[in-house]
Amino acid sequence: MSTENIDNVSRTRLLNDNFRSTFVGGRVVMTAGVDALPIDTKACVLLAVQSFSNFTKDNDPHGEHDFGSIKIEGETYFFKIDYYDLAMQFGSENSADHEQTTRVLTIMRADEY
Repeated sequence: MSTENIDNVSRTRLLNDNFRSTFVGGRVVMTAGVDALPIDTKACVLLAVQSFSNFTKDNDPHGEHDFGSIKIEGETYFFKIDYYDLAMQFGSENSADHEQTTRVLTIMRADEY
């Protein structure tokens, strides 16, 4: 992997961690199943996503911290960060460049995948 690619992965990871932990710097969406949860359960899911840090080679093979799986009250939930252009029409050409990337964090129940 080239130095530029390593720098891009590091920058993408930093931007993803900042976004995921604050929900600032992109858009957060949830599936109908998550939205329908009781408010206290939904709050627990959102807080668990924000505090998630268990990234491994299995769930984060590219080192971007863009996916995670959490368990709340016996249910499994996933989160995934995707990268779009600013108009949200196409994928971003460079996920490490926040000036040309809109991050979208989707939170879903595992059974909705």
